[in-house]
Amino acid sequence: MKRKVLVGVLVIFGTIASGCAAGGGAYYVRYGPPAPRYAVVGVAPGPGYVWTHGYWDWRGNNWAWAEGRWVRPPRPGAVWVSHEWRQEGRDWRFHRGYWR
Repeated sequence: MKRKVLVGVLVIFGTIASGCAAGGGAYYVRYGPPAPRYAVVGVAPGPGYVWTHGYWDWRGNNWAWAEGRWVRPPRPGAVWVSHEWRQEGRDWRFHRGYWR
């Protein structure tokens, strides 16, 4: 019984911790990202694909560039809202891209 409770607590803690790290799609960094990188997008691999721009991601203690890519929308009429960094007070907050 104690083992089941411990496993349950660990699962709940892991879920909460992962949600806090991602912040529900947003997280804070003390200083802003470098200037965006630009690249040739090229031609879509097929009809209906949407280009999702690259962005600077905070990984560990450093900035890492996440390349843009072609993706298919999850449903007809879906619109891609790009990733975005916004300054909030002294910190920077990252908002992950999503389908609207």
